Amino acid sequence: MGFARQNIARSATKMGRTQTGCKNMACVFVDCFAGISGDMFLAALIDAGAPAEALLTGLRTLPLHGWDLQIARVRKGALAATSVTVIVDHHHHHHRHLADIERLIAASQLPDPVKGQSLAVFRLLAEAEAKVHGISVDEVHFHEVGAVDSIVDIVGAVYALYLLGVQSVYASALPFSHGRVQTAHGELPVPAPATLELLRGVPTYPLNVDAELVTPTGAALLKGLAKSFGTPPPLTPQRVGYGAGKRDLPFPNVLRVILGDAPEALPLERERLMVVETNLDDMTGELAGFVMERLLEAGARDVWLTPAQMKKNRPAVILSVLCDAPALPTVLRLLLTETTTLGVRVQEMERWCLPREMWEVATPYGTVRVKVARWGDAIVNLAPEYDDCRRRAAQHGVPLKEVMVAAIVAARQRLSPAGR
Repeated sequence: MGFARQNIARSATKMGRTQTGCKNMACVFVDCFAGISGDMFLAALIDAGAPAEALLTGLRTLPLHGWDLQIARVRKGALAATSVTVIVDHHHHHHRHLADIERLIAASQLPDPVKGQSLAVFRLLAEAEAKVHGISVDEVHFHEVGAVDSIVDIVGAVYALYLLGVQSVYASALPFSHGRVQTAHGELPVPAPATLELLRGVPTYPLNVDAELVTPTGAALLKGLAKSFGTPPPLTPQRVGYGAGKRDLPFPNVLRVILGDAPEALPLERERLMVVETNLDDMTGELAGFVMERLLEAGARDVWLTPAQMKKNRPAVILSVLCDAPALPTVLRLLLTETTTLGVRVQEMERWCLPREMWEVATPYGTVRVKVARWGDAIVNLAPEYDDCRRRAAQHGVPLKEVMVAAIVAARQRLSPAGR
């Protein structure tokens, strides 16, 4: 999901960017230092240049009645910001199921990418609500979320990104506040259960504020649209927008969006990994080998030893571990209990890598898996799986290198002329 993941090629439409005069902004970084809600996201994008007139023209093709959008300039603490409020005729304010919202969005004249992304966000919300209440997705009644104002907030934010030409969305880690919030289900803890369900896998940090900073709508928008969470991507900032929240906090209650031009897109995958290291000058080789095996069994991506010379001229090794963030506690426990170290160093690193896939190829010695790496459409590397080759070599009593060569030959035979 997300504009970044779909890499949508948008054509100009009657309500498209050709009428807005906006330059394409390759990416946007959503800085959630005060949290995020649907109306804050929409307001920030308008503040950054999303054309309000074109936005309203598109939103009014939704078969919704009795609403209007109020846009105002306000101050939150020391910062000026844009505020949006959906004014709703209460005669048209009622609850809806997901199927009702899907029909509303499908019946609009909005561009297909906007419809698809808006529906994806609502489905995320429905799945979260269904899980926390123990019911099916079809049984979910959207209360606050299904109201007209929230439909306008979600669809409006997605359409604003489209009008600005945003192709990739990135977001900061989200603040984890505390307290209670009143909902249609009564008083609930902060973050609300549906919000917390949506935040699974999203990095957060504690913020000692007694207020709901991240709403279910805001969490769903980021979960559905953001390519990654954490540090900003490489970009040249061109526009900045501030969207105001409704309550007053000890700090400016605004959401900041930074729109900019990204460097030429590389056909690589980007991820954040942890590197854990410790220097060891008093541990035997047997212990080193054992802990390496334990670390790999525990989910480490890689483990390696580097010779080093330490103080007092002691020969030593640097034990390094590459792992995903969820595996860090296990890696720390193993290093501190299975080695002689008293402490470790931890760094978060950015890793860029070629997209890869696994092929199974037939060789004279049996089936062998081959890892295939691509640069765009071109295959640039073929790597037979060592364990498969070792097993086949042992079965047939042939040198390992013969099996590996046979696997590469078989893989090359599968390549089309364009893929060579």
